[in-house]
Amino acid sequence: MAAEARAEGVGERGIAALMGSDYSRATIGADRNQKSFKYTLQKFMQVRGADAIVSQGRARLRKNPDFYASLERQYGVPAGVLIAIHGMETGFGNFMGDTNVVSAIATLTYDCRRSDFFRPHLIGALKLVDGGSISAATVGAKHGELGHTQFLPGNALRYGVDGNGDGRIDLANLADALATTANYLAQKGWRPGQGYQKGQPNYDVIHEWNAASVYQEAISIMGARIDG
Repeated sequence: MAAEARAEGVGERGIAALMGSDYSRATIGADRNQKSFKYTLQKFMQVRGADAIVSQGRARLRKNPDFYASLERQYGVPAGVLIAIHGMETGFGNFMGDTNVVSAIATLTYDCRRSDFFRPHLIGALKLVDGGSISAATVGAKHGELGHTQFLPGNALRYGVDGNGDGRIDLANLADALATTANYLAQKGWRPGQGYQKGQPNYDVIHEWNAASVYQEAISIMGARIDG
């Protein structure tokens, strides 16, 4: 893999991170035990704490309306959707993961179940190490997702935005993470000013974020409640 990574432009820091990675049993355990996406919508929203996300989300919007308005002006994505995703993914940044990112992605790449899906994210993770956005020691979710809204490394590399203007993309920074999330949805076809409930133009774009239908429904419902 090191030879393949070098051929795809990964530098020495990225190669060193790859060579220092380990098999992640926590990642495999989580990958084999994804039960929540099989729940009914009502059960899913209960387990994920939808009411609390909406309540806290409304408070966050009231506290910083200009920030969310600026994101909508630039990317066309309303606050409710971004806040619902933020709450669903990490409880508004309260838990962004405890698993080594490079090891998680390397494990999934060679697990053979979804190798083709995860291999580009392994290359992405190594390039993020090269660029200084993450390090070989960075931790994320069990599948290697990063930051406040849990971006897979390949997507972080491709869609990452420096939202706070400090010259680097750091998805553990709220402004960078939410700008990157809005940019991702915009690049996937979000239509400004159009609805995002079932049957409306932007509902399918939520599918680009997460393929589970119960997740898409939950985000659309919570987003509408937050937007008020």
